[in-house]
Amino acid sequence: MTSQTITRYRQKFETELFDRVIPFWLKHSPDEENGGFFNCLDRDGTVYDTRKHIWLQGRETWMFSKLYNDVGQKPEWLHMANLGAKFLREKTIQPDGRVYFSMTADGKPVYLQRKIFSECFYIMALAEYSRATKRPEFLAEARLELQKVWDWAFDWTKVGRPAYEGATPMRMLAVPMILLNLIEEVAGDEIAPYMPKIEDCISQMRLHIHEEVQTVFENVSPNGSLVDNPDGRLLNPGHAIEAGWFLQHWAQRLGRPDLQDIAIQMVRWSHDAGWDQEYGGLYYFLDADGYSPTALEWNMKLWWPHCEAMYAHLLNYSLTGEGEDLKRFEETTTYTFNHFPDPEFGEWYGYLDRYGNVTHRFKGGPYKGCFHVPRALWLCWKKLKAMEFPLE
Repeated sequence: MTSQTITRYRQKFETELFDRVIPFWLKHSPDEENGGFFNCLDRDGTVYDTRKHIWLQGRETWMFSKLYNDVGQKPEWLHMANLGAKFLREKTIQPDGRVYFSMTADGKPVYLQRKIFSECFYIMALAEYSRATKRPEFLAEARLELQKVWDWAFDWTKVGRPAYEGATPMRMLAVPMILLNLIEEVAGDEIAPYMPKIEDCISQMRLHIHEEVQTVFENVSPNGSLVDNPDGRLLNPGHAIEAGWFLQHWAQRLGRPDLQDIAIQMVRWSHDAGWDQEYGGLYYFLDADGYSPTALEWNMKLWWPHCEAMYAHLLNYSLTGEGEDLKRFEETTTYTFNHFPDPEFGEWYGYLDRYGNVTHRFKGGPYKGCFHVPRALWLCWKKLKAMEFPLE
């Protein structure tokens, strides 16, 4: 990539992030009366549902805290982080550490998932917010909550999910990958106490990586062997790509060439398997043996896999300098910017059909909020700046 090309891409991501995406959330999502954020936003930012989804409350709090810490100490960014953290700490967490999935605007419980992910995004938010406010007690809270989540993570009966005798025992890639990312957020520079957990997460992630068939499986048996049913054959290219860059971050921190190489391949294999050669873009789900995936939305093109892929390919290219990684970055970025951004109202659509047509006009919903788009834009912008000005 020439220096001119690096600069062009850096400017592209910079403009999209700071002029079109972040202003959308600053304008439309804050709930100044109750704290927290409105996350169900129509195309123009109109609130169409006042319920708050706690995954997204945590993610948006983390995002504005991260921007404040990493980019610049803008009062409006800290104000957003304050709104989110106040709502999270005062409304969403129960005495036992469980965190609700959704709540009313003023903080009455609506739904509690029998999963661990609301807790995970609560932890991310609190850890980054503690650094923005220089309040170490919030980081201590995040670390205590992480220990609880760790205890629940591999046995969901502890969070109320029944275990039935006829169920096929399987492990989900989502659990070790998100725990590995959480540790990165919580540990900061103090990784030594977390090394046993880090190695455990890496070992469990590697059970999903089958080099003999160049495939990352979403679900495997507890010993890593393949399961011959639709759940066991499930491929989620975007998820595997995201897991790849999570692993790559640790490969770089730990100085582990073996992990660097496998993380690079995770991203490449998953992109190549998931890319729609006819219409472009990444499929949402695939079946490893070529059967029709049972998920009806399998051939849709969603915003977040493309966000993860842009950064993962750029990260790969920054490490390898190889043309195939640059090609994947450029084709993904071209498709993404041609299909997802809304030139009229800002922010991005989340859901397209296979042919690239928008299927849902909203910018925020129960699972789409202020996270994957700004995080990917920020990560790419940051990486491109480092490539553009390597001596700074």
